[in-house]
Amino acid sequence: MQHIDILYKYFTEFTPQQQEQWQQLEGLYKEWNEKINVISRKDIDGLYEKHVLHSLSIAASFEFEPGMEIIDIGTGGGFPGIPLAIFFPEVKFLLADSIAKKLKVVEAVAAGIGLTNISTRHTRAEEIKNQKFDFAVSRAVAPLKELWSWARPLLKTKPMSPDAQHKPGLICLKGGDLAKEIQESGTRPHMIEIKELFPEEFFQEKYLLYVPR
Repeated sequence: MQHIDILYKYFTEFTPQQQEQWQQLEGLYKEWNEKINVISRKDIDGLYEKHVLHSLSIAASFEFEPGMEIIDIGTGGGFPGIPLAIFFPEVKFLLADSIAKKLKVVEAVAAGIGLTNISTRHTRAEEIKNQKFDFAVSRAVAPLKELWSWARPLLKTKPMSPDAQHKPGLICLKGGDLAKEIQESGTRPHMIEIKELFPEEFFQEKYLLYVPR
């Protein structure tokens, strides 16, 4: 199962609008990837598993409340930001990247599916000032030590509601043997094996790391 059905295997509560948006992603990414390569050629056919479902492992583990603000650091082609913005339509997402042409793809895809809860910024995370977020998300952008040094100053100090399950923090998607990287980061992340959430071969040795502020 390599198609959109893989999303419905793990999530069932989509509105008709969300179903329509998931459906449109593949065509838009294929079209834009021809012009500006944001997804490797061999991965584009596995878009729903390798990119969309992978991004949604965050949604399977964290509840973002309406009104929250999330920054996607080094969003690249829009992952995990775009799938999360579809999943949480009442949450605001800022997708930041230092490479302008990648954001062009993000903006075109978002406009193409009518996503109104994302904005983009051509910047490095460390250059963002005077704005605080409930969570920072990121996928395989940099070692944890660097990611945490960029994310930490951008995070709010208190959760949005007193009974929130999670404090503001960094949530990042990573793969492989992370022992050394975690040690060097000086953080003690909570680690979730994605294979536990989605038992697919592709998610072997892929993890979700959460570092609370």
